[in-house]
Amino acid sequence: MRSVFTHTLFTVLLLALTPAIAAPLHALTVYGEPAKYPAGFDHFDYVNPNAPKGGSLRRSAMEIGQFDHLLPYLDKGIGVSEIDGLVYSPLAVRSLDEPYTVYGLVAQGIERDKDGLWLRFILDPRATFADGTPITAEDVRYTFNLLITQGSLRYRTQFADVKAVVVESDRQVRFDLKNNDSRTLPLDLATLPVLPEHWWKDRDFAGGGGFEAPLGSGPYRVGKVDNGRSITFERNPDWWGKDLPVSRGMYNFDHFGVEFFGDIDVARQVLRGGGYDYNREFSATGYTIGYNSDALDDGRLQRAHLATKGLQSAQGYVFNLNRPLFKDRRVRQALAMLWDFEWSNRQMMRNMYLRQQSFFSNSALAASAPPSADELKILEPLRGKVPDEVFSQVFQAPKTDGTGFIRDKQLQALKLLEDAGWQPKGDKLVNAQGEPLSFTFLNAQGGMERLLLPYKRILAQIGITFEIRRIDPSQYLNRLMARDYDMIVTGYPVSSSPGMELLNYYGSQGANDPGSSNYMALQDPAVDQLLKGLVSATTQPVMATYAHALDRVLQWNYYWIPNYYPPGTSTVWWNRFGIPKIQASNDAAPETWWEVSPTPLSNAQMAERTKGAR
Repeated sequence: MRSVFTHTLFTVLLLALTPAIAAPLHALTVYGEPAKYPAGFDHFDYVNPNAPKGGSLRRSAMEIGQFDHLLPYLDKGIGVSEIDGLVYSPLAVRSLDEPYTVYGLVAQGIERDKDGLWLRFILDPRATFADGTPITAEDVRYTFNLLITQGSLRYRTQFADVKAVVVESDRQVRFDLKNNDSRTLPLDLATLPVLPEHWWKDRDFAGGGGFEAPLGSGPYRVGKVDNGRSITFERNPDWWGKDLPVSRGMYNFDHFGVEFFGDIDVARQVLRGGGYDYNREFSATGYTIGYNSDALDDGRLQRAHLATKGLQSAQGYVFNLNRPLFKDRRVRQALAMLWDFEWSNRQMMRNMYLRQQSFFSNSALAASAPPSADELKILEPLRGKVPDEVFSQVFQAPKTDGTGFIRDKQLQALKLLEDAGWQPKGDKLVNAQGEPLSFTFLNAQGGMERLLLPYKRILAQIGITFEIRRIDPSQYLNRLMARDYDMIVTGYPVSSSPGMELLNYYGSQGANDPGSSNYMALQDPAVDQLLKGLVSATTQPVMATYAHALDRVLQWNYYWIPNYYPPGTSTVWWNRFGIPKIQASNDAAPETWWEVSPTPLSNAQMAERTKGAR
């Protein structure tokens, strides 16, 4: 009896110390709302589940410049972003037609504490690395520790509230959280890749792993690597996850290549010459007239805006707030007033682009209406610490008539600059110490000068010296990390369910950290307070209210000169691929395409070839 009692007591104590098991989930959503796809779903809507396997697709890289290692999980240099997802499978994969929902991949089941203080992943027993070694919970813990100690700063920021990673069994791992402030943290953890401990423990992860093909767990292996210039992924026909619902109809090409270019104009010319298949175009002029040819006329070359409902990155010319010149809001406002978007859009961009107004552009989180009562409750304690306009006005970027003559804006800018202590002296504006108003735009990409030269002319007309300095991508990256610039162009990814990543863009902690994306070097306590409220929101409406308030504060502080965004993902490709009839709303998703022909087809030929197909 005594031994039975002792055993029973031990069991009770053990259960008391172990988090209670919640109902296993096949998917996670930010606020616990039902996922679009139910348990047991067959495939995502935006794929062709019967797409044939085979063939190849070569695309241009999203990065500008040459890669100097393969891993995309570091802050140093340039890695290959496609490694994540193609070579390394995550615990759960994000769907491309929902705001933010993840579905199990390496994780067969997910259990979430009702109080949001822990998260458990149950691994699929079929999950293996490419060498046949099973993926274990220990690999998950190893990966997490590796990323937060040697990986990008964003991991340390994003996962700062993880208290412990507990291996409960070979196939079960639990993440204990310090608090439940971040609703997106569980989903962020779920999208972690899983790296093989037995392979990486003897290699230089922090150095990027060089150009050695890493052992992965995903649908592709690294094949040929032309150091810095191109990489080819080879489909693994024996991939353990190929028949899962999240993979059906995906990853159809036997060979998936990525070409790296230091110049977008060169990338365009190489595509036109048939050097590769698919280019994400970043220039409106390049997109509208750069591909004009017989091939475009007869359809062998295709041009379209894909993912038209997708969110677009928020792009702008950002001020380095470490520079004394830009600490005065009136100076920033004056300089923002003098960039003539309407003329540039009409003269150089074929009126293709839409003006950026918000840091949450083209989304429901943009502050595009007067502040609500709930927003004002959040903002009122910040009165006197944020611009007065935040409380009563809807921000609109300065607008011109598009003629190129903006004398009215120049006069308004001069008044603002005079109030800030800048006075004319000869043909220059100078401060009380006689120093001229002068700053430099640091640039590493071709095509940007044509947008900046008209701005230079307008600034010079009122006595402001504006220089444009072009440097190579490696120098640019080093200066970016050192915050060694006056002004640059940058973009901020926009999400329908933003979370901890915003601290990386706008939080004071990352202002001067070389690994962060806070390129404005922004240190604003009011912004930090709003970020904290947004990240810890427990419902979507509360999160949206904080996002609107945050957007207003960022807008009215003139921390950037807002640029523009396209009406979709500007894409050009050779017409030899099948594309699902229902396309992903959030992404162009070439990984859902398949090969129809080894050579480009005209529109008529493609229609005949695909007659009756899905």
